[in-house]
Amino acid sequence: MTDNTDGASRAVVSGQQRMTPSEAFVETMVANDVTDVFGIMGSAFMDAMDIFAPAGIRLVPVVHEQGAGHMADGYARVSGRHGVVIGQNGPGISNCVTSIAAAYWAHSPVVIVTPEAGTMGTGLGGFQEANQLPMFQEFTKYQGHVNNPARMAEYTGRCFDRALSEIGPTQLNIPRDHFYGEITTEIPQPGRLDRGPGGERSLSEAVELLAEAEFPVVISGGGVVMADAVDECRQLAERLGAPVVNSYLHNDSFPASHPQWCGPLGYQGSKAAMKLISQADVVVALGTRLGPFGTLPQHGLDYWPTDAKIIQIDADHKMLGLVKKIAVGICGDAGAAAGVLTERLADRELACDATREQRAATMRAEKEAWETELDEWTHETDPYSLDMIAEQEQEEGNWLHPRQVLRQLEKAMPEDAMVSTDIGNINSVANSYLRFERPRSFFAPMSFGNCGYALPTIIGAKAAAPHRPAIAYAGDGAWAMSMGEILTAVRHDIPVTAVVFHNRQWGAEKKNQVDFYNRRFVAEELETDSFAKIGQAMGAEGVVVDKLDEVGPALQKAVERQMNDGVTTVVEIMCTRELGDPFRRDALRKPVRYLDKYQDYV
Repeated sequence: MTDNTDGASRAVVSGQQRMTPSEAFVETMVANDVTDVFGIMGSAFMDAMDIFAPAGIRLVPVVHEQGAGHMADGYARVSGRHGVVIGQNGPGISNCVTSIAAAYWAHSPVVIVTPEAGTMGTGLGGFQEANQLPMFQEFTKYQGHVNNPARMAEYTGRCFDRALSEIGPTQLNIPRDHFYGEITTEIPQPGRLDRGPGGERSLSEAVELLAEAEFPVVISGGGVVMADAVDECRQLAERLGAPVVNSYLHNDSFPASHPQWCGPLGYQGSKAAMKLISQADVVVALGTRLGPFGTLPQHGLDYWPTDAKIIQIDADHKMLGLVKKIAVGICGDAGAAAGVLTERLADRELACDATREQRAATMRAEKEAWETELDEWTHETDPYSLDMIAEQEQEEGNWLHPRQVLRQLEKAMPEDAMVSTDIGNINSVANSYLRFERPRSFFAPMSFGNCGYALPTIIGAKAAAPHRPAIAYAGDGAWAMSMGEILTAVRHDIPVTAVVFHNRQWGAEKKNQVDFYNRRFVAEELETDSFAKIGQAMGAEGVVVDKLDEVGPALQKAVERQMNDGVTTVVEIMCTRELGDPFRRDALRKPVRYLDKYQDYV
């Protein structure tokens, strides 16, 4: 494809102009600085697609439209700009629902363009006809339907504006016949909100609570990343001398090298973070909705400080007090709010000033204890895992313990790396080991928890930041759902490194069968010859690792080839079938059977 991105092609027409709706659509995307769109080409939008190249827009063809949505998500999360996905009406659009749902829970400004069956055929059950607005109504912040070709630029601009102002996906639905014709219109200028720090009353109340706090703790959430507010968070934490913990799956919201960083909360998080927040009398929840999955008990610790006063800061007022009882709710930008609080606390005498050194020593001790535990935690020690380890010692081949693998990957990780993780047992255990120095570096499927997320998301991230190393983690179950997108990486020179944990099972669900169903396994085994060979067949490098001392060097070599030679590599790591803790022990119950034929199934 010709990629015409010279300066002249990016100039936007001004004033009322005669144009086609396709031109209005494309020019409005140019006005919003769109340079990349992910999807599969289709007749429904071909008239607009025909002028993408002279407008300086690259269409990145994918293998499956779900992958396109994830790529747009990764692109948006790295760049802070819109991620854009498009597809053929009907099945091409329905394929995107899962990835848009994931983007919704990641608060990613993704615009999904959904060309629709023509207006003269609506309701007749024609080819690829579908009612596309209801498909996405639960997972979009705004839905714009172009009900007249003359409104093409208006609705397109509004969808792009709302994606950023509402901090989430929007849908632009366009009947396919509305791309054609002649209209006179003006291309709208992008509207961008200037978010403030919050209300005077709530800020003043927060200052008073913090002045009286003896053991304040700061939770740095995804809102800190989205607001580019890590520095403001750091300044507030340093003024308070407070431990900083990451909200669940936002390990990149505070630099791991900072002495006050204590690690993530939530599933497979940091024991140091959990033990420290359990002592808090005031918690500053900065840019986090305090989602239930990120505050549940873990490692046998019911750590949430139920008697602490919570100051919650979020740009979305609907999140304030939704999950946890709060003392003060501030509807504002995470960075602006943290900046105001730091200013007002600068010259105040704080109760916590007297214990600054003591709390710093407590932080150091808890972090050192957790790092030592991770070093010594070579394998899982529950009865099932021990049985699997003993069984695999009798098999051919060499099988590595996942925790040891994750520790070696952590040590070999480039400092500037972007990492995406899929859902599953090993991927979730990785939360204990992933540390970052800068924001916009860590991408996970968040609350939607869908498989097949990591690879396409990191491809989108790499497209947005080609100068940064891009690494995906996936178990063999989730990997099989998305591995076809290796073709996208290879075909379109978007090199990434995929680490596949090959343990031949659906690990997360199998753990539930171990804990609740007496090891009665149904449909959990995944026997596959070699994912590395499959990667090679798609044009990537394929490497099999079955020795612990080769894990780090394999990652480093793959990243080196990615950055220097533009090579995509599948690093297949042969892992034991041991399993970490379940996602949540309250999600299932021990089975009860009343019918005679099922009495043995308890």
